[in-house]
Amino acid sequence: MSDHILAIDQGTTSSRAIVFDPRLQPVAVGQEEFAQHFPRSGWVEHDPADIWSTTAATCRAAIERAEVAHHHIAAIGITNQRETVVVWERASGRPVHRAIVWQDRRTSEFCQRLKAEGHEPMVTHKTGLLLDPYFSATKLAWILDQDDNRARARRGELVFGTIDTYLIWRLTGGAVHATDATNAARTMLYNIREGRWEDDLLQLLDIPAGMLPEVRDSAADFGHTRADLFGRPIPISGVAGDQQAATVGQACFQPGMMKSTYGTGCFALLNTGAEPVASENRLLTTIAYQLDGVPTYALEGSIFIAGAVVQWLRDGLKMIREAAETQALAEAADPMQAVYLVPAFTGLGAPYWDADCRGAIYGITRGTGPAELARAALESVGYQTRDLLEAMCRDWAGASDTVLRVDGGMTASDFAMQFLADILGAPVDRPKIPETTALGAAWLAGMKAGVYPGMDEFAANWALDRRFEPAMEPATRDAKYAGWKDAVRRTLSR
Repeated sequence: MSDHILAIDQGTTSSRAIVFDPRLQPVAVGQEEFAQHFPRSGWVEHDPADIWSTTAATCRAAIERAEVAHHHIAAIGITNQRETVVVWERASGRPVHRAIVWQDRRTSEFCQRLKAEGHEPMVTHKTGLLLDPYFSATKLAWILDQDDNRARARRGELVFGTIDTYLIWRLTGGAVHATDATNAARTMLYNIREGRWEDDLLQLLDIPAGMLPEVRDSAADFGHTRADLFGRPIPISGVAGDQQAATVGQACFQPGMMKSTYGTGCFALLNTGAEPVASENRLLTTIAYQLDGVPTYALEGSIFIAGAVVQWLRDGLKMIREAAETQALAEAADPMQAVYLVPAFTGLGAPYWDADCRGAIYGITRGTGPAELARAALESVGYQTRDLLEAMCRDWAGASDTVLRVDGGMTASDFAMQFLADILGAPVDRPKIPETTALGAAWLAGMKAGVYPGMDEFAANWALDRRFEPAMEPATRDAKYAGWKDAVRRTLSR
């Protein structure tokens, strides 16, 4: 009986695969890290061969560790790092360049030029996004500018995809060239209001339409895997970008529900329902998920550096050996020191969108040490999340009374989560199943395959691990946040 689901979670630093049982519980995991390439300052690349090999290997490992026969896997769901770009040959599948990662800033000047020419209002209206190198479109244009790639693309020799599309292509042996609406919405080429690739943007960036994938629902038929990969062809029936998959995994199906994922960066999505909400505070309007041809929209705020600030304490400053050490350090910090760390290592994301500013630390005294820096690092994530929530409340009244559902590696820190609740002045809910990104992909695939229940039953089964209630005095909260705003003001490049 086919009653298990294999979820592929292809992330920025590692590929993972998780087998979920008929009760939507994770039973086995495979995970492998892969190399990060930094050819120049601000450039970040991945080798698509590494992405594919680690994905295939972790899928096999997870199935083996689950001790289920391949015929027990009913379907595969895919969730992926968003905005990362791969271009490959249609005939051979060979990439023409390394994948350019979402963190990459090489097209900053190009984006500034497009802004100066007055294109951003059109881009924002059609795609819900801002003109920023974060998104796929200008990365794709940059690859096409190399060698004779643009001419080859016009001849139909090259195809483009985000990571989900590339994996679908490889898994199906080149039989399917498709993406889902959530990933398409992050390319800066997709009209989220009309549900189609936008001709005006393709013309602006000189991108041939023939190299783009077909856009499908988040729960849809994406073909079958090659039989030689896992012992038999397995249907691929669920696809969503990682942050949208986490939104689904957190069962944020009602307007006003909000989730925030704390991984390398932090990504907060607020469900706004059937109509896209245009932000006046430099947030993004995006598609949370699309089922039965109907998109559900969200406001999104993206923080570039969240868990990565702890990695910096470990790998850059050599201040800690493990991320978990930050909790004890933060708890031991001198409460009289007001130290602020603005982690603008690659600029600041929403709601500032300043690609040129860089990180800074304020309030250092002779008595400042590792404990104070650890506390400032953890607190920076809470402050940035409040920046996002306040912008969302200004854009949409439905955001004012939300409970924040959180996931990601950083949520293991009780100190960070309690500070988050304190600085927001709102409850923060941590779920029992922390793997919400993979869970969302698994549910989409399993629901489509008839293994898992529908939306209402899935939402009813969402389980709470712990709720963090705000305990900070309002005057203290306001004073601390005012200090943060002053630190950001001093850090911004303009």
